[in-house]
Amino acid sequence: MKRLPSARVKLSVAAGLLLLFAATAELRPRARTITSAEASPAVEWTDSFGDGTPDFLRLSDGADRLAFRSWFTFLAESAYFSSHPPDEITDCAALIRFAYRETLRAHDAAWASGLRLTHVPPMPAIAKYSYPRTPLGSGLFRVRAGDLGRDDASNGAFGQFADAEALRMLNTHFVSRDVRRARPGDLLFYRQPDQRMPYHAMIYVGPSQITGGDNQDTWVVYHTGPDAGGPGEIRRVAVRELLQHPYPRWRPLPQNPAFLGVYRWNLLRGGQ
Repeated sequence: MKRLPSARVKLSVAAGLLLLFAATAELRPRARTITSAEASPAVEWTDSFGDGTPDFLRLSDGADRLAFRSWFTFLAESAYFSSHPPDEITDCAALIRFAYRETLRAHDAAWASGLRLTHVPPMPAIAKYSYPRTPLGSGLFRVRAGDLGRDDASNGAFGQFADAEALRMLNTHFVSRDVRRARPGDLLFYRQPDQRMPYHAMIYVGPSQITGGDNQDTWVVYHTGPDAGGPGEIRRVAVRELLQHPYPRWRPLPQNPAFLGVYRWNLLRGGQ
């Protein structure tokens, strides 16, 4: 994608985020982890929406859904502002997998240090479980189509890796082609058939948690993927700029056939 003008002030923002995490970590509720007994075959393998996602993974509690959205978007923005983003983030799907997985972890001081986070807001943790202690272990993403079955725990239906198309088809559900209906943590998907990697996704952040209420902009964060022979980069763009992108195929508009729409995680299905 062609670079857009944006408020790219990483150095000044990073300097402003040099706050001690330890002080807030002690105040933050710890996520309840799944015990070995809870992770046994005794869990109910139900799928209320027929999307291949087990109900035991869905965040049925409203506070957990809000925590997911808050952590997921914060981690995506943090990766953009970081001077040393994780090496694993090499394309748009990798950024999404990283933010999703780390959202579901227990957020303690050791975790923050490992991610080189200079600031972590005192947000509640997800209480239902914490990665990788889930009923599916570390296999967070559905990677094989089909109806949910108990054998999916061990037959390769779930894995740690999912590309952009698997994220769209098997782990999220369509909401709208109107970007105004996006909520923080939703994904914007595109299909550009002329590119080597035709499927592309952006994280809809909404208002920034890092730069504060300095303006009324809403934001997306994405990784370009390998670009012009280079490794590419993480970018952060205001939605108002994206709607005026110099290449119409990147505008999130209903009349753009390359824009597949706004998608929401199956993990959040059944809630708001």
